[in-house]
Amino acid sequence: MKPFSSSLSFSGSIKASRCLLLLANMLRAVLKLCCGITYPHLRSMTGLQRVALAVFGLEIAHLQSRGQMPLPALSPLKRTEKTEAVEQRMATLADEDVFYLKQGEAALNEALKIVESEDGWELETAENGDVIYSKVLTGNRKVFRLEAELNASPEELHEILFFRVEEMHEWNPSVRRIKVLKHVGRNTMVTHEVSSEMAGNLIGQRDFLSVRHSSKRESRVYLGGASTRLESLPPLPGFVRAEDGPTCIILHPLQDRPDRSRFIWLLNIDVKGWLPQSLVNKALPRAQADFTKHLRRRLAAQNSENNRC
Repeated sequence: MKPFSSSLSFSGSIKASRCLLLLANMLRAVLKLCCGITYPHLRSMTGLQRVALAVFGLEIAHLQSRGQMPLPALSPLKRTEKTEAVEQRMATLADEDVFYLKQGEAALNEALKIVESEDGWELETAENGDVIYSKVLTGNRKVFRLEAELNASPEELHEILFFRVEEMHEWNPSVRRIKVLKHVGRNTMVTHEVSSEMAGNLIGQRDFLSVRHSSKRESRVYLGGASTRLESLPPLPGFVRAEDGPTCIILHPLQDRPDRSRFIWLLNIDVKGWLPQSLVNKALPRAQADFTKHLRRRLAAQNSENNRC
């Protein structure tokens, strides 16, 4: 027979445990209630109230660690058709981004191989320091390389020709509009360009769907691009969709004038349609010369505005 004191102590321990378990259950119930209503009020709590709530949470964690307040079993999340569709959509977007990024990089690298090759180039025109060469590639496509000097740093030209490409219609009358349809990071984008209907435009109106990519290596800036595909944007009614690329622009500072740039532009385009190739080969170098002229005007206007400021 146990001593009376031991029985009393054992009985008291049972009561204490029951009380503690009851308190734990009450705390858990109160916590569940608070979770549903506290968020709007939590932000307006005073410092002491926040401390009290923190102590409250620590006490519950302590009870759980001692096994006196078991955690509820969590049921696994159920996969539904909706969640699977969302996951598939996210995977598709990721694959699409990778596709455009790789296409832009590949276009730039391929264009650099063409423009840096020394064989086969012939002089087309030379005027006021601007020189245009041509070369016939495999498949009988003729490409054109323009070389010029511009009164702007590579960084300034990078900003105008790439990051602010949607503003090109403001200074280049041969462009009706350019719209960025998709950004892939900072240095790759998908654009839709529509050319203007102008008197003297031998090629006529075209639209272009292109991936554009930029890269900076030391002091040089490289811009590359090529035609791409986008199911949601078929050719516009009344327009012929031309295909460009691989094409590139190389910008590097002059050795003694870092505020000026050497501008090298490889134009590689298939205008499509039924135009005689001889006519196209005359129009493309003229288009390069006109573009460079309008770009110089844009830079002059910018420099004039900066001087006034």
